[in-house]
Amino acid sequence: MDSLFNSTNTNPRGIPEAPFVEKVEDFIKDPNDFDLCFNKFQERLSKYKYMQESKVVTVKQLKQKIPDIENTLSMCRALETKKENGSNLETNYQLNETLYTTAEIDTSKALEVGLWLGADVMLEYPIDEAIELLSGKLGDAKKTLETNQEDVEFLRENITTMEVNCARLYNWDVEKRQELKRAQQGTEKLKI
Repeated sequence: MDSLFNSTNTNPRGIPEAPFVEKVEDFIKDPNDFDLCFNKFQERLSKYKYMQESKVVTVKQLKQKIPDIENTLSMCRALETKKENGSNLETNYQLNETLYTTAEIDTSKALEVGLWLGADVMLEYPIDEAIELLSGKLGDAKKTLETNQEDVEFLRENITTMEVNCARLYNWDVEKRQELKRAQQGTEKLKI
């Protein structure tokens, strides 16, 4: 039984592939081993579901983060373009949830932008460094999103496999118990 879970097949991030049990009889030799086996399958299923939940949260966070990075990068590029053209940038910005105002940004001076880095930390960068940093962060975020989406799909497939395995094991156990009950009833009739 342990050899079934020691498969070397994994995805690129090391998540093990779920085994598939075609014939339960080849897998469980003694009906008394059913509970131990079934519990191992349930445990693996729980691990897959936990991993999937974690990956789904990461995907959701990245889907919120990527547009913010793209918007910030777009604004930095607009500032850089206006500076190269020698014109000021007129823009609307949000003061709070319901209040917007207009500002004119003088691009004739050395442009620096403040970027939130997380954990309530903001650093000021020259515009070209900010664009380089944001481009790198955007690329990393998109790659991480793609990787996590692949993992979610891999886990979804393995969860389905494990649910099918658990159902097959359970049905096999029910059959064996019914056979045992019929056999016991048959021997009781012979005694009478």
